[in-house]
Amino acid sequence: MIKRIIFFFLLILPILGMAQPEPKDNSPYSRYGIGDVTDRNFFASRSMGGLGASFNDPYQINIVNPASLGYLMATTFDIGVNAEYSGLRDSSDAEYEHRWNGNLSYMSLAIPLQNKLNDILDRRVRNTTAGMAFTLMPYSKVGYNIVTVDQSNFQTGNVNRLFRGSGGTNQFLFSGSLRHKKFSGGFNVGYLFGTLENERAVTFPDIEAPYSTYANAKTNYTGFLYTLGAMYTLDLNQKEIKEKTSTVRKRITFGLHGNTGTNLNTRNSIFEGAERRLSTTQFQRDTLTNIVNEQGSGKLPSELGIGMTYYKGEGLALGLNYSTTAWSNFESTNVNNNLNNTFKLSFGGYYRPNYKSISNYFSRVFYRFGFNYQLVPSEELAVNNGVSVKDYGLNLGFGLPFFYQRKISHANLGVSYGVRGPGTAIEERYWKFTFNFTFNDDEWFVKRKYN
Repeated sequence: MIKRIIFFFLLILPILGMAQPEPKDNSPYSRYGIGDVTDRNFFASRSMGGLGASFNDPYQINIVNPASLGYLMATTFDIGVNAEYSGLRDSSDAEYEHRWNGNLSYMSLAIPLQNKLNDILDRRVRNTTAGMAFTLMPYSKVGYNIVTVDQSNFQTGNVNRLFRGSGGTNQFLFSGSLRHKKFSGGFNVGYLFGTLENERAVTFPDIEAPYSTYANAKTNYTGFLYTLGAMYTLDLNQKEIKEKTSTVRKRITFGLHGNTGTNLNTRNSIFEGAERRLSTTQFQRDTLTNIVNEQGSGKLPSELGIGMTYYKGEGLALGLNYSTTAWSNFESTNVNNNLNNTFKLSFGGYYRPNYKSISNYFSRVFYRFGFNYQLVPSEELAVNNGVSVKDYGLNLGFGLPFFYQRKISHANLGVSYGVRGPGTAIEERYWKFTFNFTFNDDEWFVKRKYN
């Protein structure tokens, strides 16, 4: 299985590296900054509202806080896909274009640098563990197609204004973690790459052979990313466990992760001009600006996240996370928006009735739930007279265990309902459906023993 996973990972890596997110969705809020930033929580955590700061699991990957990799007990391969159904609504409750879109969400391979089986065979208690991971996933995406129509007047008739955006950026990350007893530290280092394209035009459909204005800005982004993280686990009933080993362990994990603003390299191509269509196949163009592959620079914002999660044995977890991002410090050559700083508040957890049950499969299932509330990076003065754009969602998920080549693995199903921009001129409502496989293998780095 591991050989197949590595082969698939290496096969699809260059394909994803060249691919850009398709502009199948139509979210007007993706026009700000570097686009609609992808949630880095994998689907198990995302179904709990996004508990990445403090979530750890011996068989699940979490790169939001890379310190969680120190808790891994098996080599884990995680691949996820998503589908989204969304629609727009204006202030008069008139609904517009509903559409489906979907994509490969992420692919990650995580490896603990020690094997639990070795410790069992050697009768060894290990206080220090380590893990690492390789991850490929989108960083942001842009997809919008908006047309506004100014009502006719005696001079020009109707005036159509077109705004369109497409493209996206991706990130490839290497993560590492070292855990000693109750404390774990970790890091992500990665590379960001991708291209965004924004177009705008003004046309006069009621005038014969008019001049129409057109502008196109294409920006290619490259740069390095990093995140530092830490976790601390506090045992609540350690004394009871020592007295009676069958006692269910209760613990709280505190998590912290963050980074400072990182620099970007940009390559910009800009065209501005006017065109006059004389027939269906010919037009004349007047060029005002024509810049090709001009070098520039930019800056990504700093980020800070904190959280805590309570665990009761293997059957219950409840967590609360908070993160903030300083989007007001974002810089890019072709972006003139003064973006607002944002935050995200998440609450959720899971319940598993009895993971040891043999007779009842559904007792071994993870039942996940969560709620998230956040602000969207946007230009406040341009949206509803300075009102910030809010986004809130409800999340449900199921972790379905199965055996593959005698190893326990999981298929995770999730569904989310959310509203973005309530109370503003344009409200976006969406359903998100997520599905991923998490394959586990505990035979890496096993010391072979012969009698």
